[in-house]
Amino acid sequence: MNLAHWLERQAQITPERPALFFGKTCVADYGQFWREARAVAGWLSGQGVGPGDRVALFMKNVPDYLTVFYGIWAVGAAVVPINAKLHGREAAFILEDSGAKHVFTSPELMASLSQAGATTDQTEVPGAAFDDIKSHAPIEAVTPREGDDLAWLFYTSGTTGKPKGVMITHRMLSVMSLCYVTDVDAVSPNDATIYAAPMSHGAGIYNMIHIRAGARHVCPPSGGFDPDEILTLAQHFGNAHLFAAPTMVNRLTQHASATGHRGEGLRTIIYAGGPMYNADIIAAVDHFGPIFIQVYGQGECPMGITALSRADVTDRTHVDWARRLQSVGRAQSAVEAAIGDENGKPLPVGAHGEIMVRGDTVMPGYWANPEATAKTLLNGWLMTGDMGFMSEDGYVSLQDRSKDMIITGGSNVYPREVEEVLLQDGGVTEVSVVGRPHPEWGEEVVAFVVGEMDPARLDQLCLDHIARFKRPKEYVTLTALPKNNYGKVLKTELRKLLAKG
Repeated sequence: MNLAHWLERQAQITPERPALFFGKTCVADYGQFWREARAVAGWLSGQGVGPGDRVALFMKNVPDYLTVFYGIWAVGAAVVPINAKLHGREAAFILEDSGAKHVFTSPELMASLSQAGATTDQTEVPGAAFDDIKSHAPIEAVTPREGDDLAWLFYTSGTTGKPKGVMITHRMLSVMSLCYVTDVDAVSPNDATIYAAPMSHGAGIYNMIHIRAGARHVCPPSGGFDPDEILTLAQHFGNAHLFAAPTMVNRLTQHASATGHRGEGLRTIIYAGGPMYNADIIAAVDHFGPIFIQVYGQGECPMGITALSRADVTDRTHVDWARRLQSVGRAQSAVEAAIGDENGKPLPVGAHGEIMVRGDTVMPGYWANPEATAKTLLNGWLMTGDMGFMSEDGYVSLQDRSKDMIITGGSNVYPREVEEVLLQDGGVTEVSVVGRPHPEWGEEVVAFVVGEMDPARLDQLCLDHIARFKRPKEYVTLTALPKNNYGKVLKTELRKLLAKG
């Protein structure tokens, strides 16, 4: 089934329901939203775009992002969302690799594509040309698509090389969306989803279930994440849903604490995309209340591996509440999750290994990259590259990426375990732990710390909580940790700093 039908059905049921907002201003109801998406589809068809083709969006968050999105689907093509924070050269690589026939781009991003030598036809959004497109003769019917047809070509962040195109199908997205209301959170027409994170990524991939429910879609005028703006919009709309990376949650909590704002109007914050340390989420819950839910997934299984419920995030009475809070939750309804060895063989409960997943939200493979596909899909399992373990009650604890695990003197050290301990120190605001080559031990543990640091105090904290061999041998102070455009810490850059001495 073509997911464009979800928008079509909502427009049929309640065409007058407010749909797209720029700040507090409604710019389209569901009827207009669907008419303009069909017009985009009609225009694309006239440009020779049809079923199976790829059309890219290199755009900042604006309401017409969704208009273009559903126009591409309605004509039977696949969307290629590109993070607007990427360099023009990175975006040009994705356009070339995907074979995109057209790209819709924000005015301020067009120059970077031209400078990078991109030759893909472009349309500026917003702009006069796009206004004409929205007045084009619409297609009469949604182009049929099968469940296994490509819907979304998602490019990985590429922190260890060129990004790979993850093939995401209509079935994957529909199952993921239905798992949202089963395993994550309810959605109603009264909800408002605020797009403060890039719509090319996790924030945007949840648009479908909110469109199916007839909810409101709000793009902040700033085009990004501004804590005061988010709190103001949430208070205005009420029943607000927000997808946020852990760094965004921390900034929101700090701002609200400093200004006395209690988060009125915020109903749900989904956090994902990086480690959320217990100290940080406890502080967030203490300030905002029971509004937080964690989701664990990756591009290869978008938002679809596990979920840590609102109740688990909030609970402080269960005997294992701290362990559960540190986990990423339990497997979602459409998948099986397991811990396996390097050959994809499941390990016993409690054993440490690589997190594996299989089910209807797992990708069929990487775009035009059979070698990478064969390495990642093993014996029917998606090998996530994340190390962890599963408890007897089914909670998955994610420790680190397999490449980030430190082996010192033949013993494994998972950086996150050390980071959790160091963050208990009141002077430490951020920390990242990596391994440094050592002639005798193989590797030694080094901690990069942001904040006020007392090495002796941090040493004692480690000795009080973890084995001596896991204690960092050096603490390095930084003003900020290097991060990619999704807010993930770039440990590769930290290793480069160590290599340079």
